[in-house]
Amino acid sequence: GVILIGVFAMSEVMFELASSSASDPYEKACDQAIAMCDGNMRSTIKVLIMANEYLEFELRELRIAAGLPERSDDEAA
Repeated sequence: GVILIGVFAMSEVMFELASSSASDPYEKACDQAIAMCDGNMRSTIKVLIMANEYLEFELRELRIAAGLPERSDDEAA
């Protein structure tokens, strides 16, 4: 429930970061992520890791659906 919502919300922040044209979008995205976790840095990092894992899962699913081979751990580096 709450964690999944947090992952989706963090994904939104990440998308906003990627599409932002502000002079320093990373600072704004960091501030938003921290604020979403009530200032708790550990929770912020945890949710960002979870969001990244979710996006990696989605990417794997899309690659499979497109008939592309899954990337090995060696290719990811």
